Amino acid sequence: MEKVRIKVSIVGASGYTGGELLRLLLFHPGIEINQVTSESYTGKYVYKIHPNLRKATTLKFVSVNEIEPCDLLFLCLPHNSSQNKIDNFKSIAPKIIDLSADFRLKDTALYEKWYGHKHARPELINEFVYGIPELHREEMKITNYISSAGCNATASILGLYPLFKNNLVDEERTVIEVKAGSSEGGNKVNDGSHHPERSGVVRSYQPTQHRHTAEMLQELSFGKKIQIHFSATAIDMVRGLLATCHVFLKNDLQEKDIWKIYREAYGNEPFIRIVKESDGIYRYPEPKILSGTNFCDIGFKKDDFSNRLVVVSAIDNLMKGAAGQALQAFNIMYGFDERTGLEFPGLHPI
Repeated sequence: MEKVRIKVSIVGASGYTGGELLRLLLFHPGIEINQVTSESYTGKYVYKIHPNLRKATTLKFVSVNEIEPCDLLFLCLPHNSSQNKIDNFKSIAPKIIDLSADFRLKDTALYEKWYGHKHARPELINEFVYGIPELHREEMKITNYISSAGCNATASILGLYPLFKNNLVDEERTVIEVKAGSSEGGNKVNDGSHHPERSGVVRSYQPTQHRHTAEMLQELSFGKKIQIHFSATAIDMVRGLLATCHVFLKNDLQEKDIWKIYREAYGNEPFIRIVKESDGIYRYPEPKILSGTNFCDIGFKKDDFSNRLVVVSAIDNLMKGAAGQALQAFNIMYGFDERTGLEFPGLHPI
């Protein structure tokens, strides 16, 4: 007898995140894909836009107006879209996982500050669980709505969470720089994505006031007032990001103490690996070898001449930073093993 499968649809499936999510869902044993939408490509075969899915599916894109009732909707829409259509989506499916930023922040004042406009549905914000499973797993088990975390925020928060949770670092002196691949910008063409302008770059595109900072402040504050100084740099990669986080320890901890803190926090986590080798070229996290995986690799090095600790965190921005993390949340929500559909270990060399 065939097992009952969860019927899901993807709203906004023609972008990089939507395509990556569809790739994962097609091979999940507990999922039946009902529909995938795209306003630009309505009626076209999915593989015309996502050529890696040739012979994997014969699905065609439909308009969002044609979407039928299902068990769960994944929303892969541009920011500021979900909140304006949320009532319609809630009428279609009893459960929603939103991959945009619309319901990530729990403070409407913080949302308005970082996004520059008022939230359209502030009364619904607290219905959504913030979507990093390692932080909010128990809440995900009982909620109907999850708001997936931003990619830069995911890598930075996971890298620093054990330190802030244990009150080990100076709350006012956290400096983070993320170096990110071009897929983070989505598939819309602009001057900056033009090959002669993008190739070979190490381009500082958001040295201050990046919106993902708000998520870091929310998840790392633990009721205290903290400051996080975040910068984002575009580099010549397609997938992947590396967060280099500088924090200053309150006490003179040794590296063995820091090891213990991270092992206690993440030792049983299926998708977090502590990477700190004494030799070789992969001594610290490297996003290149995480391509296509749902892992977050975290490493660290204490400065022998000061109280500075450098934490390095790497992910594939389309996976642990978007589609993979959303599927991990789905697995928790429905009681599947978290690793289901996410077992791919990556490639080397690549």
